[in-house]
Amino acid sequence: MSNSISFKEILTASFALFAVIDILGSIPVLISFKNKMGTISAWQATLVSGLLMLLFFFIGAQFLDLLGLDISSFAIAGSIVLFILGLEMVLGLEFFKGDANAKSGSIVPIAFPIIAGSGTLTTIMSIKSLYFQTNILIAICINLIVIYLALKSLNWIERVIGQSGILVIRKFFGIILIAIAVKMFRTNILL
Repeated sequence: MSNSISFKEILTASFALFAVIDILGSIPVLISFKNKMGTISAWQATLVSGLLMLLFFFIGAQFLDLLGLDISSFAIAGSIVLFILGLEMVLGLEFFKGDANAKSGSIVPIAFPIIAGSGTLTTIMSIKSLYFQTNILIAICINLIVIYLALKSLNWIERVIGQSGILVIRKFFGIILIAIAVKMFRTNILL
């Protein structure tokens, strides 16, 4: 872990978050919600998602202290969750099931749990043990910009990428996520 701004760390953290958030893989679900609700407030969903990520980034450690846990243990647990999420993406299985009765709206279920769900929050806490904090904050901001742009252009993305393109992207980022999970596990198991 460097103690300065590093393009490599920003890129790696950005890809880790991008893979977990899986905004492209969520497009079919988001389009379905948009059709049911009539519209999705891209600004509101992005803002709430960002606030949840930042809140967990800044006070996640204190919350763990209250529970008597250390960041390495949380990172190891997080790496296992990320590994399972990566397997889910690559194999097309569904280990984590969403709430089918979630109320419509840009906050629930779009901002939480689809965008800033447990996988995203776990990833943010887990990569804090690997990367300089400023690099992680920049990665969060990059992902929030991507989320906003994706939400604003759902119909266009669906037309351009198509279902098979979304599937390929999902599998590609699943493999990256598995590799990141293995690295997190290996790094924190030695501490």
